Amino acid sequence: MDWKTGDVNGDGVLDNVYLYGNVDSPPSIYADNIALVIHEGVSNRSTTVHFKNNAGYNARLFLGDFNQDHISDIMVSIDTGGSGGYGIFYIYSFINNHLTELFNSDQYNAAYTFQVNYADFYKVHIESHSPYRLFIMDISTKGSDYLSEFYDANGKLKKPVEGGVLALGAVNPIITNNKSYNFDLLAQQRIIGPTNADTLGYVENLLSWKDAQFHSTRLSVSVPF
Repeated sequence: MDWKTGDVNGDGVLDNVYLYGNVDSPPSIYADNIALVIHEGVSNRSTTVHFKNNAGYNARLFLGDFNQDHISDIMVSIDTGGSGGYGIFYIYSFINNHLTELFNSDQYNAAYTFQVNYADFYKVHIESHSPYRLFIMDISTKGSDYLSEFYDANGKLKKPVEGGVLALGAVNPIITNNKSYNFDLLAQQRIIGPTNADTLGYVENLLSWKDAQFHSTRLSVSVPF
């Protein structure tokens, strides 16, 4: 499925990192029972990692230093498909042949929660619970057919309307400090109105490593043109 080479245990010798799974007949890119296998370059020993969420599309690997120890960590990304556009993401350290989980998309989705409520005068409030932030989105350009479903002629809500922020759709490694060359994570979630097909924008959360875990260092909302 995917294969990368890099020194992931810190001994100075290249290791081989594989993703294996049961793949449907070509040209399908769906697989289940996906597992990570780390084959050490010096000892030829292999370590297998099984995931709680182990099925999806386009399973892929990325090697890069996330926890600032100057040794490449292992990132696994899997697309789930479907209308939600969700993703499955894991990051592991394997320094000194010891496996440590650095990131887990299930834990992220539980930790970062949001409330989305429509407000008078064509506004939508996106409230982050941790860290606490309140974003106000203007949806006045959505068109009269859309707006008249929720608002009266004076711009007042006809009744309470809720939207939502979906689970992680993308997690991209990015470098924000060219002097260190370690990677941060840019996590993206879709903001929707009352239905899944109604995309209002995206939550973008920049995660940086500090004190043995990832922390949110920049939380923002973007609106597509």
